[in-house]
Amino acid sequence: MTVYFIGAGPGDPELITLKALKRIRACPVILYAGSLVPREIFAEVEGRAEQIIDTASMDLEQIIAHIKTAHQAGKAVARVHSGDPSVYGAIGEQIRRLNELHIDFEIIPGVTATAASAAWLGKELTLSGVSQTLIMTRYEGKTPFPERERLPALAASGATLAIHLGVTRIHKIVEELIPHYGDTCPVAVCYRTSWPDQDKVLGTLGNIVEKVRDKKFTRTSLILVGHVLDSHEFRDSYLYDKTQAHIYRPKVKRKQVCLLANKA
Repeated sequence: MTVYFIGAGPGDPELITLKALKRIRACPVILYAGSLVPREIFAEVEGRAEQIIDTASMDLEQIIAHIKTAHQAGKAVARVHSGDPSVYGAIGEQIRRLNELHIDFEIIPGVTATAASAAWLGKELTLSGVSQTLIMTRYEGKTPFPERERLPALAASGATLAIHLGVTRIHKIVEELIPHYGDTCPVAVCYRTSWPDQDKVLGTLGNIVEKVRDKKFTRTSLILVGHVLDSHEFRDSYLYDKTQAHIYRPKVKRKQVCLLANKA
């Protein structure tokens, strides 16, 4: 049988995909990270699924033992993670164990905290002439970091940054970003985006540390940094420019453009 690594989204049960929900309905065994995935996601399979197990207190080998037992019994497993399992989902080591055990798996993507936070803020993270690149990273802690991926190196690009797992080191993050973005660069820190207790704070690199400390955010927060968060000076995209042809829209001749402009 198959193990499905399922992205449950950032927290709101309505942000789970139809495909993910379909797989959850079909699996008799569900393993989910209870510290990050709301139990409400499994509301319609409560009492129908044979097992719904919170793995928050388990280590890797305990989780794999549950999967192995289900596989030996011929039962498919829904391994449910928050957000998208391929981004900071710690599924790589699980996949390695499954390959060793010759157990098939499939990854079902989910809505990321970055996407949900941008929607909550009402912002586009890539604006023409401001930033066309989004870098998703985390702040250096216990996880080893290559020198080329440390924050100052990434900040040199001036791209929009989505920094996970770093709110407790917000002061260090600010110190490393100001030389590249300036102290007036806008910042948004989003706490538990899409959960009932979601909260956020907006500021600049110059004042965000104090604002975050006032909010007492210490975990489950995404830090978004970039001039796209407070920019009204950007070019319109070529995507809908009537003078720009593409495969779905033939080129408009200059004479036609003038006629259209006069009519407007």
